[in-house]
Amino acid sequence: MNLIDLYNPLGAGYNPFLIGPLWQTAVLNYAPEESLERIEKLDVHHLTDELFVLLEGQAVLIAARIDADGVVDYDLRNMQPGTAYNIRCGVWHKIAMMPGSRVLIVENANTHLGDFEFYDLTPSEREELCRRVIACRTQSDR
Repeated sequence: MNLIDLYNPLGAGYNPFLIGPLWQTAVLNYAPEESLERIEKLDVHHLTDELFVLLEGQAVLIAARIDADGVVDYDLRNMQPGTAYNIRCGVWHKIAMMPGSRVLIVENANTHLGDFEFYDLTPSEREELCRRVIACRTQSDR
């Protein structure tokens, strides 16, 4: 008798694996596009919060507020395994992952199909983000 479904998505990048009528789960496995050096944009969801849990490896969760003048203000967290981090609806975000990292994601159903918008970082914004993430990696979680 099989009453328990098993999921262990191993493919690189974003892997939604259980999509119900109201919510979905996914695993984001490290891919080169998820490394700090390759981050070129932030994304936001207008209809849902998004929950992140570091399963293994090292990752920095990036949240940002972008004011009316285009000034980006970051809130960074050096993710700890097993801790749930919620990014509220309307908050710009991204994850800077190290090789071997895996992050569980829970959000509204089918969010990955349309509830997102991107903000392209300027070269100076990317430089500032890289500097801040590197500093965050060397500090303990606040």
